[in-house]
Amino acid sequence: QVQLVESGGGLVQPGGSLKLSCAASGFIFSNYNMRWYRQAPGKERELVASIDTTGRRADYLDSAKGRFTISRDNAKKTVYLQMNSLRPEDTAVYYCHARYPGTTTGHWGQGSQVTVSS
Repeated sequence: QVQLVESGGGLVQPGGSLKLSCAASGFIFSNYNMRWYRQAPGKERELVASIDTTGRRADYLDSAKGRFTISRDNAKKTVYLQMNSLRPEDTAVYYCHARYPGTTTGHWGQGSQVTVSS
């Protein structure tokens, strides 16, 4: 069955870094665009970063530009989110999402908690 398993979250001080990973199985990973979303308490889920099937094109939430980098390794069926210069407002549950191009639905991971606090 389809699985997306996130890892790498945790507690970090402001200004610190974390790298999230999302390991995929049960579908042809290289055919899917990949995204990272996040949801903070009391807020709506928002798109943080996306990457196309080849890894050549990436897009970011304005507040993430210059600090976050999304990447993928199709051989390892894994997508990453490198997060630098973290701020308290980055605190959220981060979700991995896979979407086949041209469709409106997709697959979600279970989420990984990121907490930025001193």
